[in-house]
Amino acid sequence: MRHHPRRPECVPQALVGRTELPQWARRSGQAARWWLVCGVLGLAACGGGNEASAPKPAAPAMPLAEVGVVTVQPGALDLVAELPGRLEASRVAQVRARAAGIVQQQVFREGSQVKAGQLLYRIDAAPYDAALASSRAQQAKAEAVLAQANALLERYRPLMADKAVSQQEFVNAGLAVKQAEADVALARAAVQTATINRGYADVVAPIAGRIGRSMVTEGALVGQGDASALAVIQQVDPLYVNFTQSASEAMKLAQALESGQLARSGAGAAVKVVLDDGTVHGPTGKLLFTELTVDNTSGQVTLRAEVPNPGGRLLPGLYVRVRLAQAQAASAVALPQQAVIRTPQGDSVLVVSTEGKVSPRPVQLGRQQEGRWVVLGGLNAGDQVMVDGFQKLRGDAPVKPVPWQAPGSTARPAADPAPAAK
Repeated sequence: MRHHPRRPECVPQALVGRTELPQWARRSGQAARWWLVCGVLGLAACGGGNEASAPKPAAPAMPLAEVGVVTVQPGALDLVAELPGRLEASRVAQVRARAAGIVQQQVFREGSQVKAGQLLYRIDAAPYDAALASSRAQQAKAEAVLAQANALLERYRPLMADKAVSQQEFVNAGLAVKQAEADVALARAAVQTATINRGYADVVAPIAGRIGRSMVTEGALVGQGDASALAVIQQVDPLYVNFTQSASEAMKLAQALESGQLARSGAGAAVKVVLDDGTVHGPTGKLLFTELTVDNTSGQVTLRAEVPNPGGRLLPGLYVRVRLAQAQAASAVALPQQAVIRTPQGDSVLVVSTEGKVSPRPVQLGRQQEGRWVVLGGLNAGDQVMVDGFQKLRGDAPVKPVPWQAPGSTARPAADPAPAAK
């Protein structure tokens, strides 16, 4: 039995059991080179084995994913509804010709502000001057007849006592006085009528406001058969804004106020007008009334507010958005829209715990205002609600909460109560 020396652990598997030279090495006389190759392979095998058995360094820990959060701070806030509306002049007057004639002069500038009683047009007043003169003459004649009747009656009084005139003559004299007095009153009324008609020849502004374009030109014949429209005056300071609200929303709000779930707004139904470009009209208006009936075609309720308009910046007929503070929630918070998850099963948010764990939390939503959701319930003070970084979530892996900053604005680390109506 042939004895083989112990094979070292570093000998390659290809050389195990090979104790004699291959035939090509014996024939070519390259035995020395063969044993050199074997030695190199053995050393390589030993080196490889040492590397495999050496301990590997530990991989560095992955950093926690950062997510933006806002810290909940519940508080009292006004619930502001934003509703569509349209502006309307608070007073509108049509200037009409009440006297027939030719327009002789226009004495105002179109588009300017006019005062009540300011002269606007002059209509040919010659016929009215003549009528006034005639009525005054008739009044003078009637007054003369009255004076004559009074004189006759006074002359008959002493004669009546001496039986110098008959009783019938004295009675007729008294009746003549009364008839003359009636004629004087009739003449005075005719003078007054003629004076009024003469006044209509000078067309004045019925109200103060901004006057529009003139509908007639000088030389036009007006007032023939009807009161011709000459111009329109609109009072634009203040303005009315008429807006609508869903009847169902109005009823829900009324029920919430009656049940005590919501309180009446401390702002006193303040109204703000928002223009098409998003700018807010400076002065704050006030709610005047709410219609008692619901429109049978749209199911909407009409409301009206009065808004100051210094300088006439707003124009009648303009479509606007109206922000109305209708109620106040005692403990609520406003969250960015992207923080709220809305599903058919309900509304929820993701809350980050102090250990960095993310878990869903069902919430009770109110309405949207100023780009935020009003959360009426489901959150506690100090809760960290996740706003962005949702794509970084990996199963149950913890995250690192950082204060969320709205794009293009300063950081808002906390979810403040929604601001009151502006």
